[in-house]
Amino acid sequence: MGDVLVVMLPALILTAVLWAVTAALKPRNFGISDAERYQRELAVKSLAHYAAQVQAAEAARARVEATTRPSQNSQQKSQQADNTRSALLAKIGSAPSRTRHGHEDALLAVGHLSPQLLLQLQSLARDGQKTKAARLLRQSTHTDFKTAKNYVDRL
Repeated sequence: MGDVLVVMLPALILTAVLWAVTAALKPRNFGISDAERYQRELAVKSLAHYAAQVQAAEAARARVEATTRPSQNSQQKSQQADNTRSALLAKIGSAPSRTRHGHEDALLAVGHLSPQLLLQLQSLARDGQKTKAARLLRQSTHTDFKTAKNYVDRL
């Protein structure tokens, strides 16, 4: 057994040295572990989910603002309409009255108010002169005061 030990011991040492050299020369995997890869994938998914939530929240906010706040275009259109109404009212106010009330054709053939009278009533109602508007409507259409007041209140 001594001879076997003398032969086997250097062979085992030689095998251990060769294994150590091959292990040392073997290219190392400097990649990430499975746990680190999982954490990174989880972080990427979390960021994507967060970005989707932010995008959905911004879209919802834009929808709410679009319904509650008029856009700049609609504000410009309403300003143009107000300017047009003011110009029409100035034109109506400067025109000589044709009859005692100034609106001989206040009711059109289909029973609606004439546009000039309607603009004048809206302007008076907007300026806080609802009783004057109701009186004008009453004189122009020969309605009772309660009906005229209810109509002006709805303007």
